[in-house]
Amino acid sequence: MNHPYQELIVERHKHPLHAGKPAQFDAQGQGANPICGDKVRVYLTRAGMDVHYEAEGCAVMNASADLMADAVAGKSLAQIEKMSREFETIITTGQENQALGELNAFAGLAEFSSRQRCATLPWSALAEALHHV
Repeated sequence: MNHPYQELIVERHKHPLHAGKPAQFDAQGQGANPICGDKVRVYLTRAGMDVHYEAEGCAVMNASADLMADAVAGKSLAQIEKMSREFETIITTGQENQALGELNAFAGLAEFSSRQRCATLPWSALAEALHHV
């Protein structure tokens, strides 16, 4: 991963904007990676598609959850599903997508297949939460 993107991932891991369980939420989803021990629980408030999360894991997974929460805020279900597919394409091909902004920070993971699940885990938890709203 290139240097500015590495800094963004470290910054969002150390100083997340959306971490923590909100007092009220409409649905939740969770994910775990038994290979590395990453765990995430995503909380969704349908109004505004506001996402918060609780996570235990690596910097990539934590930063992915935080940047995902930024990206999906205010989006429709269809937009979020499209964004999720496009994010997975970034992760697996390394091809950036200007429409996804800071989520392109994870494009370098295309070279590290063992770390790709770290980045997609929060998205899987969000998909589960979306099925409960």
